[in-house]
Amino acid sequence: MNSNPTIQLPRPTAILWDLDGTLIDQTAAIIRCYREVILDMGYPQPDDNSIRRSLGGIMAATMGLFVEAEHLDEACKAFRVRFPKIMFDGLILLAGGEELIERAYKAHIPQVLFTNKHGETARKVSRYAGFAKYIPICIGSADTEWHKPQLALTQHVLDQIEVSAEGSIIIGDSPTDIAVAQNAGLSCYCVSTGAHSLEELMEAGADAAFESLIELGQAIELSKS
Repeated sequence: MNSNPTIQLPRPTAILWDLDGTLIDQTAAIIRCYREVILDMGYPQPDDNSIRRSLGGIMAATMGLFVEAEHLDEACKAFRVRFPKIMFDGLILLAGGEELIERAYKAHIPQVLFTNKHGETARKVSRYAGFAKYIPICIGSADTEWHKPQLALTQHVLDQIEVSAEGSIIIGDSPTDIAVAQNAGLSCYCVSTGAHSLEELMEAGADAAFESLIELGQAIELSKS
């Protein structure tokens, strides 16, 4: 069931895809890495749900909930060293994602992966998951001086695929993605496959919210124009 049971979404001119919680579930490895780094630095064991709820922003924002400011840079560097060793452990490709990407590709709709995950890590995940064959451009943190939901980054992403904000959409799972849309004048369609419920996503300002990409795919028009 989606929050808009009769909605029919128009054909977008471009799709900006979030990654974590939207196309993939890499939560187990991410939480494990945060936990191990935080414990190794001598801090108390963090609550897994607190980590999960904080995801979607930049790493420093999550790490800063558990690590003091003077140790934050060290902790983030330790995460980046450790995570590649475990990043595919328990990785789940969320239902409906690859099919929706392929449909958009065949309909000649420009697409880009747009994430606050470290850019190199995001591109490795994209190749591993098979998204890269349809979406060659993947922009993450450290690729620019900006991060989601900053307007400058969204404009940079739109420039990379040579489209304007008008008619473009972002598909995501968090209030961060909704803020991206609000800042840039995009529509935002959300799925509750991350850490936020349909109700939370709609209250945050999503244009539509669905329980899965399968349901979103049934509602959105992607035929060739």
